[in-house]
Amino acid sequence: MHILSAAQTHELDQATIEEQGIPSVELMERAAGAFAEWFARHFTPHAAGETLVLCGPGNNGGDGLAVARLLYQAGYAMRVALLPADKQSADWQHNRRRLPKAVPVAEISAESLPHIMPGAVVIDALFGTGLTRPLAGLPATVVAHLNTAAARVVAVDIPSGLFADAPQPADSIIVRAQHTVSFGLPKLAFLLPQNAAFVGQWHLKEIGLSPHFLANAATDWHYTDAATVAGALPPRPKFSHKGTFGHALLLAGSRGKMGAAVLSAGACLRGGVGLLTAHIPGCGYDIFQISQPEAMCLTDTQADFISELPELKPYQAVGIGPGLGQEAASLEVLRQLLKAADKPLEKTGQPLPLVIDADALNLLGSHRELLKLLPENTVLTPHPKEFERLTEPARDDYHRLELLRDFAIQYRCLVVLKGAYTCLATPTGELHFNSTGNAGMATGGSGDVLTGLLLALRAHAQIPAFEAVRLGVYAHGRAGDLGAAQTGQVGLVAGDIVRHIGPALSEV
Repeated sequence: MHILSAAQTHELDQATIEEQGIPSVELMERAAGAFAEWFARHFTPHAAGETLVLCGPGNNGGDGLAVARLLYQAGYAMRVALLPADKQSADWQHNRRRLPKAVPVAEISAESLPHIMPGAVVIDALFGTGLTRPLAGLPATVVAHLNTAAARVVAVDIPSGLFADAPQPADSIIVRAQHTVSFGLPKLAFLLPQNAAFVGQWHLKEIGLSPHFLANAATDWHYTDAATVAGALPPRPKFSHKGTFGHALLLAGSRGKMGAAVLSAGACLRGGVGLLTAHIPGCGYDIFQISQPEAMCLTDTQADFISELPELKPYQAVGIGPGLGQEAASLEVLRQLLKAADKPLEKTGQPLPLVIDADALNLLGSHRELLKLLPENTVLTPHPKEFERLTEPARDDYHRLELLRDFAIQYRCLVVLKGAYTCLATPTGELHFNSTGNAGMATGGSGDVLTGLLLALRAHAQIPAFEAVRLGVYAHGRAGDLGAAQTGQVGLVAGDIVRHIGPALSEV
């Protein structure tokens, strides 16, 4: 699914109107109907009480006027407050005329701000995606008034004052909505942590937008949902054997951190790898063999950390980092691995696929000269702090995306920036935001599980690098969602994610 800029969103609306031969007010009616349908499923007339709709002078305000009419006709007690303006859009004027006279309408002024009771339901239809500068004057006063009213706020398309695809001054006045009901596609702003307090929970409603425009729109931003990854995992041939699905090597663990190696190995096995060999420090042999009997185990001569790189010829992919520690000897193993992996494999002619996580990322961050050794399509899986060590502190979430994109292009790698809506950056400069996962996955070991799953998929010769990583990120989040459905988010642990990898992959 594409994510469009504010300008492209306007172009999409116009393309829909022209291709379908409908007046613009008809598209507005679709949006208002979709919003009203969502609203009716979440608020009964009794629960909503008297509902206030705040309307600006543009098409977002026109949406609000149409919503007020539809909800009034459905039995809701409605009132409308209008921002004064010298000019309103034609569709706004059309829906103002259609508003039943029984719906109270007041014009807002600085001396007469709308009365909002605590707990009241307010529909924000002041400004939409066309906003290009921060709110000021009376609009800013109205939004500040709303934000201090302790109301239940639902935004139409986007919270007023929030830019759809760009950063804005830190002191900007923006509606703080509990819900945002948007149309067709998510906005980039919805996916970034700094905007969470304004967007609340966001919901998409279909309104029949132009499929031709959507299929051909040029954008580097994408949203990975179930439809995106459907069919990405090839079916297993009837006469498969363990060699069919790759032999992976996992370099992981140190004294006190063997759990990371165990979790990562478990995820790799559940991810469908044919064979898995783990190279671990001597201290972890018993626990690893007992907890992961399906894996083969090589032990290092060092008891507490990894100091040796095994022969790489038997393997189709290598993962390194979970629980690795940051010993100088482990750094040297990483250095040797990067140099050796860049040699093309006989079967594919491509570099040995690598998945780098956790302490291996921290070693790269401390020794950035190693970055130039990264083989093409290496997969890195940092959380924001680990990514900062690889690059620089970000000014805001939009700047972080710029750093992410530039890093992936410069080092020809696939970077998985972990978090809500985990973002996958590609060597071609695309950013793919993930739709699955939940806050219960913010627990130790979740990243180790992702590393193991990605390692399994990268060892699978039939899945290209980008598709394997996008699928792995999606399935990891989906496994977390399936696990949380049983344990609740608070009770979710990384082992629950491992146990649900199989069902998550079965879905795709």
